[in-house]
Amino acid sequence: MKIVVCLKQVPARDALLRLNPAATWIQEAEISFQINEPDIYALEEALRLKEKYGGEVVICCLCPARAQQAIKEALAKGADRALHLDDPAFQGLDASGMALAMSRAVQKESPDLVVTGLQSDDYGYAQTGVIMAELLGLPHSTIIMEIQVNGSVLRVKRELEGGWFQWIEMPLPALLTIQSGINKPRYATLKGIMAAKNKPLQKLTPAALGIDAGALARREKITKVYPPVKNLRTEFLEGSAKEIAAKLVDKLKNEARVL
Repeated sequence: MKIVVCLKQVPARDALLRLNPAATWIQEAEISFQINEPDIYALEEALRLKEKYGGEVVICCLCPARAQQAIKEALAKGADRALHLDDPAFQGLDASGMALAMSRAVQKESPDLVVTGLQSDDYGYAQTGVIMAELLGLPHSTIIMEIQVNGSVLRVKRELEGGWFQWIEMPLPALLTIQSGINKPRYATLKGIMAAKNKPLQKLTPAALGIDAGALARREKITKVYPPVKNLRTEFLEGSAKEIAAKLVDKLKNEARVL
């Protein structure tokens, strides 16, 4: 069973973020990066499927050269080899552009299963995997909490709203976007870290994937990024205890939206 895992490197959760001068994104030069959290769970699930059914796990990462650290971490955990889409033309892409580039790389592998994290911790599109499935012509499902393989049939458990779940079946090959918490990710062992140094890492460019640079042009534009405005306000509710309770419930439901 050949499984391709799509990984992304994102700013570390404890990084101090500062906006760039144009206020269109953060300054990335002086912050640390790590593997996107949902992608860690996708990698772990792929490794477990490999251990159970045999086969190969291939990493596909579209990030600058700094992402080799994330790729090596994935290889150290047990992935067999990696594809690194590293080219200036791949920087600053939206979900559509990223999906196009990675789908071309994945298509060359002809995998049985493609897994991605549900969404990235930086942009949070939750669309890249879905668009990839469309471009690859694969059946897909999202927010996956459990995977079962029975021959050429995939049975998966999806997380729905309100604590509900849904089981569905689909044929292989397929593409799944994995929800955080589906498993308990492993740590890389010393043996795995040493072995990762000798595992294949192939760099890919748009030309190698047969992609014209114009096809990667952004279809959306970030005009402004800004921190939330802090606006403190105290409001006194008057009336009887019953009236105050009713007003409070209404505000929690319709204004704060916590009920």
